[in-house]
Amino acid sequence: MRQRFDIVIVGAGMIGLTTAALLASSAHRERLTITVIDAGTRPAFDPQQGVALRVSAISIGSAGILDQIRVWQSIEAQRACPYDKMRVWDAHSSVDEPGTLCFDAADFAVPELGFIVENTLVRHMLLDRLDGLGVELKFSTYIKEVGASAGRSGYDVCLRDGGRLSPDLLIGADGGASIVRRGAGIPVKVWQYPQSALVTHLTPESDHRHTAWQRFLQDGPIALLPLGDGRVSVVWSTTPERVEFGMSANDAVLSELLTDASDAVLGRLCVAGPRGSFPLKAQHAVHYVAPGLALVGDAAHSVHPLAGQGANLGFADALALSETIVDGLDNEEYPGDMPTLRRYERARKGANATMLRFIDSLNRLFLSESGAMARLRVTGMRLFNRSGPIRRRAVRVALGINV
Repeated sequence: MRQRFDIVIVGAGMIGLTTAALLASSAHRERLTITVIDAGTRPAFDPQQGVALRVSAISIGSAGILDQIRVWQSIEAQRACPYDKMRVWDAHSSVDEPGTLCFDAADFAVPELGFIVENTLVRHMLLDRLDGLGVELKFSTYIKEVGASAGRSGYDVCLRDGGRLSPDLLIGADGGASIVRRGAGIPVKVWQYPQSALVTHLTPESDHRHTAWQRFLQDGPIALLPLGDGRVSVVWSTTPERVEFGMSANDAVLSELLTDASDAVLGRLCVAGPRGSFPLKAQHAVHYVAPGLALVGDAAHSVHPLAGQGANLGFADALALSETIVDGLDNEEYPGDMPTLRRYERARKGANATMLRFIDSLNRLFLSESGAMARLRVTGMRLFNRSGPIRRRAVRVALGINV
């Protein structure tokens, strides 16, 4: 059995870097040569700059994974905003009515439900960690194509500069348009939504109270996520036409739109940051693995942002794949063999599919224009609040703890 194995990870986002760090800090780190390649430049975090536009809701389960590779304390010390409450309500009711879903950290014996963290900060701290773990980081590196290797089981990565990488295991962590997935010929199932999302930061009139707020409207949900500087990050899922108008509107007009969409739950909202937008869809790869290849994060699956679970599903992928590889090496298995990789696929594909279907159904349920359906939604939310074990189970799954 060979003593060393080459692993190439395509994509230096949060999930690709976490996968690299988990493997590089494992008991078999001396047997692994790990390379991360990315077309972008290396990100830099400046604590003197304002909160970046791209943030993620990090569950306490995902924070535990980052703590396992000794980066979470540094992230939390810099600029991670905890939230210990969530309020979710329908536009046909108000936030103070019994139908509002109320989640409090104290109800689940945890100090917080999660954290709102800048993606750039997470990547910065992971890269600092990888610098000390002997991982080769290749930024501004462009891939020409990914194809099946000649004469062996696995895949080659052909670079635009003429270089070629022939790893024992190729990991695709390169997002929804994954070149690794396309190179392996793995098809995806796609769910298109009649929605786009607008994101920006806002200064609220009232204190956000370390609470995540989400209101479901006829065209989609609006979420207000607390930031450590007192502002909130907004994700407004609505029609593409409304998003286009919001992107071109002046600050005063957009502030009024978002205040109205949020039912002024935090008083008047004032735009206080850059804006961004993106179309919404969900997708799921038919297979997560092939001989010598595995997909993680958005390369394998992407979901509607309404539940804030996209990044957390990816962190769980990173942990499951790294544990599968390490367990395989414990038993002198080759990391690119299908029996080994299928264990990872079995561990994650079903759970991800369940979450994708749940989020998709929830979004479509709230998009219904039927008055009877609206009344049913409010009744269902009220019953869910009283459901005891079902409610606790659902929340613990979302938190990534004891599941």
